[in-house]
Amino acid sequence: MTSHRTVDTESLASGRLRTVDIVFFVVSAAAPLTVAVSSAPLAFLVGGIGAPGAMLASGVVLILFAIGFTAMSRFVRNTGAFYAYAAAGLGKPIGIGVAFVTIVAYGFLCICFFALLGFYAELTFSNLFGVEVPWGIWSCLSILIVGILGYRRIDVGARVLAVLLTLEIAILLIISIAVIAQNGSNIAAATAASFDPSNVFFAAGASALFVFGFGAFLGFEGTVIYSEEARDSRRSVPRATYIAIAFLAVFYAFTFWSLTVAFGVEGVIAFASSEGFEEMMFVAGTDSLGTWATVVMEILIVTSFFACTLAFHNACARYLFSLGRERLLPKALSRTHRRTHSPHVASLSLTVISFLPIIVAALLGADPFLGIGLWTYAIGVAGLIFAQGIAAVSVIGFFAKDRRGYPVWRVLVAPVLGALGLLTAFAVIVLNFDLVSGTEGPVNGVMIASIPVIFGFGIGVGLVMRRRAPERYAALGRSAAAEADSRPEKDSTAAADPASGPGSIESEARQ
Repeated sequence: MTSHRTVDTESLASGRLRTVDIVFFVVSAAAPLTVAVSSAPLAFLVGGIGAPGAMLASGVVLILFAIGFTAMSRFVRNTGAFYAYAAAGLGKPIGIGVAFVTIVAYGFLCICFFALLGFYAELTFSNLFGVEVPWGIWSCLSILIVGILGYRRIDVGARVLAVLLTLEIAILLIISIAVIAQNGSNIAAATAASFDPSNVFFAAGASALFVFGFGAFLGFEGTVIYSEEARDSRRSVPRATYIAIAFLAVFYAFTFWSLTVAFGVEGVIAFASSEGFEEMMFVAGTDSLGTWATVVMEILIVTSFFACTLAFHNACARYLFSLGRERLLPKALSRTHRRTHSPHVASLSLTVISFLPIIVAALLGADPFLGIGLWTYAIGVAGLIFAQGIAAVSVIGFFAKDRRGYPVWRVLVAPVLGALGLLTAFAVIVLNFDLVSGTEGPVNGVMIASIPVIFGFGIGVGLVMRRRAPERYAALGRSAAAEADSRPEKDSTAAADPASGPGSIESEARQ
């Protein structure tokens, strides 16, 4: 008779997610409504009128990165995304370093979004319904619901995200179109100013614009995180990546530009500099459609944060699962549910981890926005952009000696441009860290320093493992399912085993 323990496996449910499901996860993680409501006024305030153009430019950099990133997905198929890619392209120690940075970044972002969800839920239900419930209760309730959804089949969560994301996208489109229809005389001037290169790249606040620009795409790498659960991952993962990045870039640029049309080139900057600048999108909605638009947005901000937390919870749980499977974290994290094949142990563990800081902060009376949300967001954003930059370099390393049948543009030129853009973005975030963290002084240095410290620690773990546990070290990366492409047989062998070719995990491990 088979026990539950023997029924549990270390494999996720394959073939559950369609391209559109993966897109919903990724776009939900970016939380487009919260970006339009909160980031747009700040971007205009500190960066100027070129905010719409900066969103498009950020998207172009990420598309360049995705060109090589998705090519590599044919050879490295692993829910540990950045870990597997960095290990295959730059060596296992660097892969472990990236894994630790990524899991910490995801963890901080989960805590951040649960806290902000509680903050906005308390505010919304108090303003609209007169229900006075402390933010901590809302946050804990959301952690519980997200935990239940994360425990279940992945496609259940995808359906929930589909509904929530459709609603928040719809309200922003309705408001933007109404604004444009009513303020047609501002279109020409708004367009010229918003996308003028001098306002996007050379304005005094240009660096600040790209802090918000790249931060608005958080979680786009989630497409490869779900590769083991995707239908026909060789097609669906690249397709979902391009769709998600292109949609977010165009959508952000459009909604930001619509605010410039709503208030005029000078008016939007004046509004952003006023005391109530955070109400910009709400005022635009009320002016163009009436107060009902504001009410709908206040409700959908809460659901937007819920969708965002669900997407990040699922992504983080799969990273924990992957690192457990690699024995870089406790092995128990790699167990999947005997029926649904969800990473239920990793999901439950993350749920418990999320509860602890929220409960402690609520009991201590901490401010969910300033006391938790901003600094956890700052560490998470900086960590993920850093991991993206290293992953971009790993693509170059992976294809440097063997292009595996791909043209130079796709696996060398575009990845180099993408890597330069992402590493520059990380430098810009470091130099403007106070804009992200909302704090000043030495504490910013401490938060920034945590990223290279964690990265270095992970590299150290890999080097020590290589010396003291060579068999365990050699096994790293073997859990990644590889995909062979349609190349000639001699090349397909290398593609089928990432450990067999130049720039592969094993060849790097021997160096």
